[in-house]
Amino acid sequence: MKFNFKTSYIVIAVVIVFVLLLFGGRIFKIIDPGERGVIFKPYTSGLDKENIFGEGFHIIAPWNELHIYNVREQQRDEPMDVLDRNGLSISMDITVRFNPSFSQIGFLHEQFGINYINVLVIPEVRSSVRQVAGRYAAEEIYSTKRAEVEQAIITETKIVLERNSIDMKALLIRSINLPEQIKNAIESKLQQEQEALAYEFRLQRETSEAERRRIEADGIAAYNRIINSSLTDKILLQRGIEATTVLAESPNSKVIVIGGGKDGLPLILGNN
Repeated sequence: MKFNFKTSYIVIAVVIVFVLLLFGGRIFKIIDPGERGVIFKPYTSGLDKENIFGEGFHIIAPWNELHIYNVREQQRDEPMDVLDRNGLSISMDITVRFNPSFSQIGFLHEQFGINYINVLVIPEVRSSVRQVAGRYAAEEIYSTKRAEVEQAIITETKIVLERNSIDMKALLIRSINLPEQIKNAIESKLQQEQEALAYEFRLQRETSEAERRRIEADGIAAYNRIINSSLTDKILLQRGIEATTVLAESPNSKVIVIGGGKDGLPLILGNN
């Protein structure tokens, strides 16, 4: 039987096409922008945590598995109920923004898998919120220390997530809801405190103004005492002589009586 090369080529081509159709989806992989991949080699080295596949076209063996992760920034909104330090129930709406650490996809996949958001991120956020809320009173969480509470939640959540290959970008308390009765009581107390602060401010201002006036009056009195103590009889006599001299030189002066005035000062009579 004569061997037909042409037929052999056709058979090989058909086999290749068949293989591509059957395994092409497992052999040829495209990783889109904003994604990273990690490969699992079940028959050799297992999960390759160190070599992360970047975006683009990749060829892998059909018996290996390529797990693709979205590494864009993601957001989750989480409503939850927590207890304050006095056991009062508080409803909070939390928003967290995060993304997997690009270079740590392998470790993330090994520890938590592709469902890491529900297995890791959300539980840790809820845990941190509950722990922090339990250290504060409802009034502090709702108003007076809200920023402090939010920062404490951010700090504690960020530490846990970064330790597990997640970069947390932001965490926000969107809303805090209290039972209506408690909310009204807190708002009434805050209003009373603001009114008390306003009264205290006015009182301090009036006290300061009274003190200023007292100091001013003391200064004027001290000045007058200094002036009065400096006006001795000799100084007054000298000032009288100087005044008389000026008057004597005036064209309106007519008669000068020497020693006719009080304290022996000249007496000036008449005009021209």
